[in-house]
Amino acid sequence: MTKTDWTGAVGVTLLLVAFFLNLTGKIGKESFAYLFLNVLGAGIACLASVLLRYWPFIILEGCWTLVSVLGLGVALRKRL
Repeated sequence: MTKTDWTGAVGVTLLLVAFFLNLTGKIGKESFAYLFLNVLGAGIACLASVLLRYWPFIILEGCWTLVSVLGLGVALRKRL
């Protein structure tokens, strides 16, 4: 596997961990952990897509990252 493959695999793994933890009730969809895993996972997956120059997934993962960052901002504001 190439470095780009590893980068994408790490990003997708983080996204799947967040999804699994949410489905099993370990973390809520508005929890800091869930949103942080989504920001990190989608951001890393987006980086891998950029390295591959694959626009459909650059757009998908970029939007996923942006929405997760906004959700994380809302969650952090609620804590203050």
